[in-house]
Amino acid sequence: MNGSRTAGSASRTAGATRPSGVGIPVQARGKPAQIRVAVYAEDIILQTGVVQQLRQRPEVELLSESEAGSAEVSLLVVDALTEAVAEHLRRLRLATAGRIGLVVGHFEAGGLQTIVECGVAAVLRRSEADQDRLVHLITALAKGEGVMPGDLLGELLDRIGMLQRTMLDGRGLTLSTLTAREAEMLRLVAEGFDTSEIAAKTSYSERTVKNVLHEIINRLGLRNRAHAVGYAMRRGLI
Repeated sequence: MNGSRTAGSASRTAGATRPSGVGIPVQARGKPAQIRVAVYAEDIILQTGVVQQLRQRPEVELLSESEAGSAEVSLLVVDALTEAVAEHLRRLRLATAGRIGLVVGHFEAGGLQTIVECGVAAVLRRSEADQDRLVHLITALAKGEGVMPGDLLGELLDRIGMLQRTMLDGRGLTLSTLTAREAEMLRLVAEGFDTSEIAAKTSYSERTVKNVLHEIINRLGLRNRAHAVGYAMRRGLI
């Protein structure tokens, strides 16, 4: 195989498939600009797709499984953020001093807290994972930066803001407050705009709009959007 070698791609524990380290063909050494990268995947198809894109780039040095512990960047490629994937991310966080990136096919709204807890500093959806974006993610991680899709970044900022308000207000009154984005979306609901129209006006995706409104309703213990609008108007929040 032209001097390259590949190790196993997945292991089974307690009846569940867990992502496992996948050996990666090693490029030529000695280029100071190269970033040492270990790629892990749930199966050989996911591994091959990412490896074929990265092996063409001089910025990246792909490591074998035995060298993975010295990686500057560990990249995990999966279909979805399952509990097995979260457990593998936790193991990676303990096993390497490098930073962790996640390339994921389907990402549920509730997964943001999980990836933060697991030490993931960059996320890329597989539908957007072309060669340039993969290298951009790896380079950003190597520089100590983070990369997130816009809707996830917005959700992360909202959660940070909520945590800050909770810590600053010992009486717990922050449960009845709204972020600027939440207030804007509720104002648009009050004006009669539907989800697609709100998305167009705020430059967010329809999925983000739905998630934000769902978060408001759940957090405030309300029944629906109309109830949320009435609640916010009575308290002068919009």
